[in-house]
Amino acid sequence: MRLAHLGCGPRARAHARAFEFVKKGTIGAICDFNEERLNAFGDEFGIAAGHRYTDYQQMLVKEKPEVLDIVTAPTLRVELMRAASEAGVPVAIVEKPVAIQGEDYREIKALNETTATRFVVNTQLHFHRQNLALKRAVAEGRIGEVRFLEASARSTILDQGVHVLELATTYNDHASPVRVFGQVSGADNLAPRTGLPRGVGYQPSPDIAEAAVTFANGVQALLLSGHIAPVVGEHTSIYAHKRIAAYGTRGFVHWTMHGWERFTAQDGYQSGTHDYAYEDIRAQAALLDAAFDWAADPGKLHPTRLALNLEQFSIILATYVSALTSSAVDLPFDPPDGLLDALRQHLGSTV
Repeated sequence: MRLAHLGCGPRARAHARAFEFVKKGTIGAICDFNEERLNAFGDEFGIAAGHRYTDYQQMLVKEKPEVLDIVTAPTLRVELMRAASEAGVPVAIVEKPVAIQGEDYREIKALNETTATRFVVNTQLHFHRQNLALKRAVAEGRIGEVRFLEASARSTILDQGVHVLELATTYNDHASPVRVFGQVSGADNLAPRTGLPRGVGYQPSPDIAEAAVTFANGVQALLLSGHIAPVVGEHTSIYAHKRIAAYGTRGFVHWTMHGWERFTAQDGYQSGTHDYAYEDIRAQAALLDAAFDWAADPGKLHPTRLALNLEQFSIILATYVSALTSSAVDLPFDPPDGLLDALRQHLGSTV
């Protein structure tokens, strides 16, 4: 089976490098608005000149890929997802975050309810091997009944918070969120950016966010993002501190980007380390293989499919609304328009 890349920037390269380990398909075509970037990508990954495009509509018509990998700025999501749907692409992978605020969230949700295209969100941490092992331990009841989840990332809630939110819901067997109480602070990352080239990433969100989440099964979770999130290890990058912990009646599990630990009644305390870069490329390959599987068989639902991610993303939008209204938000809910402008005003942004 063949995959087409839409977007040839740094993140797309991480996807493409994973094909060293992908078993179910190959890269058949690539597209980017920037011809220099397109050709550099094509040369690096051995894509023939006849399969390089600067017009994505032309690529979709000529190549008819089984899987489309959309690795572009979130401001282009709706346009490109609609194009995939109209072209009849069986499966399309979309980089995170899937949306920015209420307007595009609603458009994408409506598209997902009507299209035949099956969308996947690229939250590859789901497939990290130690995460999968810890999740199996939780599912098997080794820590007893799950009572509390803790997820954190020192980047923003829209940037890396979406990753740990996905992990929190999977450690809780995808129970639906029913209530969110949140707070936000800091408007530096909300500043509008003008003059950016088409396709360049912009992920506006508050600098700090905290959310207390209640799920339908009674489990509660705490989400921390920004510099209030815990520092894990000695790494200086804000991107090196994603973590998830699940606490049960008989033990706990804890995953970080560079290590893990767990306590169970059967095995006592255990811990270990892992190489994040090594694990991440293999996790990306597993996500891609699962997308090829879903393209071949609609019954093989992808673990990070859009329907699940939209429910997770609603927690972020509810956090914004809760902070603006100083009240808890019940889910599901219909997010209002203009959340980013409202947050800028609320946080005293001068831009």
